Amino acid sequence: MRAIILYDSRSTGGSTDRLIDSIGQQLAETGAYVEKARCKATADYSFVSEFDVVILGAPVYYLVVSSQLLGALVQSNLKRYLRNKNIALFVTCGSPEPMAQTLYLPQLKIHLIRNRILAEKVIAPHQIDDEEIIADFVDEIDEGFRRSSRPRTGFRTEKLQWSSEALEIIGQMPPFFADKIKAALSVYAEKNGITCITPEVLDVARSSSMGM
Repeated sequence: MRAIILYDSRSTGGSTDRLIDSIGQQLAETGAYVEKARCKATADYSFVSEFDVVILGAPVYYLVVSSQLLGALVQSNLKRYLRNKNIALFVTCGSPEPMAQTLYLPQLKIHLIRNRILAEKVIAPHQIDDEEIIADFVDEIDEGFRRSSRPRTGFRTEKLQWSSEALEIIGQMPPFFADKIKAALSVYAEKNGITCITPEVLDVARSSSMGM
């Protein structure tokens, strides 16, 4: 996993920075590569494309998630580079968790309706240095990413498309052998995220461990 923590805070070296460092350290202990960056509302976020997971978080001030993070989602190109990314969210606030779940996290989630959210956490001020609370959040992120990276189960071979050229090649084979090849290609396509079998795919499959 390559993860980046995008965060906002009004201070430097305070509780939010300690929290970010703790999240980053615990993620690194899972084997992840981790970077962090403080948000600016009008920054260039093209670098986000290099990461598998983006963790967004900030404190809440006067019922609003810290403005530079929200500003980045509205004013910059961040939202464009978050497309199809795995996301984790956190906010730090002293409000009751149900209030935070209802009022604060949605301020971020409304901009992420097309993203997969691996984990979300409300962290109270007295929990910022709680290693177990942070470990739970990190475990959710790690497990969510592992689930999203697994090959899809229940792959439906009827969704697999065949080009007319590929069907012509298969049609020249004896029926029994052709059925075996089709079954093997369905497995090959599932493992490699292929949705259409073409002559080029057949050539690559022949040179692969399928031994065609």
